[in-house]
Amino acid sequence: MLRIEIIANQSVHDEIIDALEEYIPNILYTVLPLAEGRGKDSYKLGTSSWPETNFVLFSYVKKSEAEKVKAIIKAIKQKFPDEGIKVFFTKAKNLEKI
Repeated sequence: MLRIEIIANQSVHDEIIDALEEYIPNILYTVLPLAEGRGKDSYKLGTSSWPETNFVLFSYVKKSEAEKVKAIIKAIKQKFPDEGIKVFFTKAKNLEKI
């Protein structure tokens, strides 16, 4: 299993969710709808000076599904080249419900 973290501009929120649900029908995820911070190229602080904000999506997927996630994010980045969209993968240790 891999943990994915997608951090992206609010403007592509629906596009990313729709694509993930279409191409990985049983995907489970959590969205933090408002994320503020500083990226490599810009600030997203939700203020009058820096009005944009991001969202964060977390999910755990099989390695085979990770390739689909990469392809989805790549396609969305090509469609929206000026929006900040990042995806990170980390190995997930044994997932155990407590």
